[in-house]
Amino acid sequence: MDKLYWLNQIKLQDRAQVGDKAFDLSRIIQRGYPVIPGFVVSAEVLRQFLETLNSSESLVADLPYSSLHLDVANWRQLQQVAGRLRQEIMTATVPSQWVSAIFQATREWESNYLILRPTLALSKVMPGLGNTSGLLESTFCYCNEEAIAKALKHTWSQLFRARSLLYWQRLGISLQKINLAVLVQPVQNALASGLINANSSGWKIEATWGLGIAIAQGDVSPDTYYLQHGTEVVLKRHLGNKMLAYRFDNGTPVDVSHSILNSVVTADNTGISAYVLEEAQQKQYALQEEYLQQVITLGNQLVSELGKNFTVEWTISESDSAPKLYLTQVSSPQSAIPNLQFIKGLGAATGRVTATAYVIANSQQKPEQLPQGVILVVKALTPDWLPLLQQIAGIITQQGGLTSHAAILARELGIPSVVSATDATILIHNGERLLLDGDKGEIYRIKEDRSKEVEHQEHHHLITPSPTPNLPMIATQLLVNLSQPNLVEQVQSLPVDGVGLLRSELMLLSTLEGQHPQSWLLNGRRTELLELWSEQIMRFARIFAPRPIFYRSLDWRSPDFPSYANSPQSKLGDRGTFNYIANPEVFELELAALATVQKAGYSNIHLLLPFVRSVAEFSFCRQKVEQAGLTQISQFQLWIMAEVPSVLFLLPEYIKAGVTGISIGTNDLTQLLLGVDREEGQLAKVFNERHPAVMRAIAQLIKMAKSAGIPCSICGQAPALYPEIIDQLVEWGITSISVEPEAVERTYQAIARAEQRLILAMARQQMNQ
Repeated sequence: MDKLYWLNQIKLQDRAQVGDKAFDLSRIIQRGYPVIPGFVVSAEVLRQFLETLNSSESLVADLPYSSLHLDVANWRQLQQVAGRLRQEIMTATVPSQWVSAIFQATREWESNYLILRPTLALSKVMPGLGNTSGLLESTFCYCNEEAIAKALKHTWSQLFRARSLLYWQRLGISLQKINLAVLVQPVQNALASGLINANSSGWKIEATWGLGIAIAQGDVSPDTYYLQHGTEVVLKRHLGNKMLAYRFDNGTPVDVSHSILNSVVTADNTGISAYVLEEAQQKQYALQEEYLQQVITLGNQLVSELGKNFTVEWTISESDSAPKLYLTQVSSPQSAIPNLQFIKGLGAATGRVTATAYVIANSQQKPEQLPQGVILVVKALTPDWLPLLQQIAGIITQQGGLTSHAAILARELGIPSVVSATDATILIHNGERLLLDGDKGEIYRIKEDRSKEVEHQEHHHLITPSPTPNLPMIATQLLVNLSQPNLVEQVQSLPVDGVGLLRSELMLLSTLEGQHPQSWLLNGRRTELLELWSEQIMRFARIFAPRPIFYRSLDWRSPDFPSYANSPQSKLGDRGTFNYIANPEVFELELAALATVQKAGYSNIHLLLPFVRSVAEFSFCRQKVEQAGLTQISQFQLWIMAEVPSVLFLLPEYIKAGVTGISIGTNDLTQLLLGVDREEGQLAKVFNERHPAVMRAIAQLIKMAKSAGIPCSICGQAPALYPEIIDQLVEWGITSISVEPEAVERTYQAIARAEQRLILAMARQQMNQ
């Protein structure tokens, strides 16, 4: 096989055949930097492989010479075509002489495990394309011919999965212009792994124990070190939350390949297993000072090669002699987008978009409408802006935290968002071109000539579920948080057991026409509002039936809903059930709407009472619920949000009063336990839902609910933001976890991993008895 390129021998003219990732690594290794050795299976090999597919119905055979015209807005068609393409590849046979040549090349390393990294050459097609790492993921495999063949096909097939096809089509890239090569490298166990993110304003180094999979999958919150650019001085360091680590088992695995990012990486015959770190190790930094200085020194040396803006991944490998620091990936993510100015905030909603800024300096002066496709830049954003947000491309706010209602709304709508971007309305000017990265919380002002700009948008408002034919079974219920009726059809096919949190106040914002429900009643529009309210709820009930929907009754929080709340602008106001006592007419109307849905034949609607402060408040609400006739069907459940800390002491009394289930709201529980306003982005590090006090409170609530025989769910942002805590939630006995639509897939996988680890631990315990 003459299409293998060794990393230390790649030349400039080989770039199109080996891809940018491999070319960048080759450039570094040839200049003496410590890079794990490897070779590249060239892009030409994939083209030859596709030409061997001779099925009479093959869609793949013509792809190298076709732009594959698809209606990407028709996600069902997109999924079907993508599935057929990938199946065609996975069932085909890689020529044995190719596999043998690859296998023989790997024998030089004497390694039991390999990693196959996709490496693309797209720079000549679209210079400003940016980072495509989320489209194509690396694959582990055992070092034998069968495993290599399957892992190679798995890597190739990713080029044709739904989100990849959608991406190419959105950017106008025909598939024949895409060169996909595969970088093959040996892998071994690591003492620690991580990355360096460098830019002109400073550096951030992340580190965790073991293999870097833990960071890639979001299983840990890594240790973080902040450095001033051009120095070796650590300005600040933060100990992460690292309960888990990954390693290779010594046994011989029989499974042939395993995806790093979106498959369950456990001891399931892949050779990779997760293990729980000892408590003492969890409290230690993964990088000893000796190795930290090596990482910093290496990073400073790379500045001369890569410039001031780059990202590198590193690992400290275990060996019989002495651990050694290696680079595993190198990239300069901003090198393709010159002349940018950097603003940092908190990434509140994922996605990356380039668009024109629309700056509103005074957020209290809400406009009647916003231009379509702009990035809204505003001091603060409250959810009553919802009707204006449907057609915008991105959101930047100076204020707000990750758990603010505005941030939650941006995530649900799929709008890339950065919050807590200091002085954004001052630094950004109306009409400027911006690149907003909602994953990293970064904003760049684009100054290059408009004719050279590339429209870059890696998000879309439609939620396109990934194919889920091989998802493992899970025992813990996975639910979804919703509020927008226009998202129901898109979300219904996600692998969820129902709606764990239907936010009524957000659901109604478009319906209320800018008026509080009390105003509708005073203006004699009760019947009209009842009909509209019932229709909204019924839409959810109809589409999700028979799956349950936990409808949270109105929770007007005055800072978030200044146009609707009747209370003064205080942090808490008269929100939750306290407000129902003061204004029973609105609550009674809400219950009447639920009763209307129930009478229409939908028994899957349940009621979740928010911000309950006392048993007396609950008893008042329960009486109203009974008067509305909701308890006449046996399926109906009346739950409360467990978010006011007094519930930790009063839960048995609530249960005696008729509570049939609880849902832990980690956002409010955290701010009330720690005394930190969830809206304050500047206090993001203090607002920590993994704080020992918060975790102990959650554990206590789960235990009390379990002892009382009632279900216990969790619907705050904690599981989505910190998936590493899901292991503890499952172990404690949580019955369901409810997250935003964008977090469903990764939460499903996290639950599956947690349950498998628990089963494995129990099995090992029984074997040792």
